[in-house]
Amino acid sequence: MFGSNTLGNGWVVPADDAAITAAAQLLRAGQIVAIPTETVYGLAADAQNAEAVAHIYAAKGRPDFNPLIVHVRDRKAAETLGLFNATAQALSEAFWPGPLTLVLPLQPDAPVARAVTAGLPTIAIRCPAHPVMQALLLKSDLSLAAPSANPSGSISPTRADHVLKGLGGAVPMILDGGPCSAGLESTIVAVRDDGWQVLRPGPVTSVAVEKLLGCPPLSSDNASIEAPGQMASHYAPSKPVRLNVTSTAPDEYLIGFGAIAGDANLSATGDLAQAAANLFEALHNADASAASTITVAPIPFEGIGIAINDRLSRAAVR
Repeated sequence: MFGSNTLGNGWVVPADDAAITAAAQLLRAGQIVAIPTETVYGLAADAQNAEAVAHIYAAKGRPDFNPLIVHVRDRKAAETLGLFNATAQALSEAFWPGPLTLVLPLQPDAPVARAVTAGLPTIAIRCPAHPVMQALLLKSDLSLAAPSANPSGSISPTRADHVLKGLGGAVPMILDGGPCSAGLESTIVAVRDDGWQVLRPGPVTSVAVEKLLGCPPLSSDNASIEAPGQMASHYAPSKPVRLNVTSTAPDEYLIGFGAIAGDANLSATGDLAQAAANLFEALHNADASAASTITVAPIPFEGIGIAINDRLSRAAVR
């Protein structure tokens, strides 16, 4: 079919026009496909096809109470799925296409399988910026449910080989679009009648949203799961993780930051955006090392550092 690196039936192919066309055909036929986005690699299926969506949950081993993000080509497509008030309109105009997911009230008779929303009255929607994902949305003419393309709860994939290692033959095709530029999953903002709330921090910071909307976020004390990334243990390697570490034992792998060099450094210059882009790659490499424990240097709790610390704190839960 294509020149590829394979494991079982999982095909890794360069994301050229022919491969994107073939992936669109697979999606329309009810199959799943791993695809690059600017955040992490996603495992995509036709959001209307209940059997196809079930393939996502089965391949990932994902609990069925955890809803999926639906990826759309533009806001016109999004408006067939969710109800947009003035706040949602402002956020989509400012940050789409890009790494922001909106949780909105579900449109009556929205064309999505029930499993996508996990039976909730809301839906999570994103318009991605990655050119491969945009081309796939256009060629398939579908809205695509697409969580991260990894076993549920494990380290998110930012390269095609991460997907191959984690899911292998469970995926008929893996489109290789190179490393993901942002390296962290999208920010998730729930749009409420009385304001907005961050359900998952990400590349679009809370400060940027507050500056746009002119009002602070609502408190985030809701313990229920209404979007991906809210489970206590998530993004986790197979080894124990210790955080805010400045020195290590001989059998520990240190992921450094800034002046703390470590075995690998997220950003020697202390650039938080660079650190975010390198985070999951560093965790994958640390997990594959001979070390018994993974340790991580302190990361500032500011800007996108808030999202980095969110991922690390969930990775450290055992």
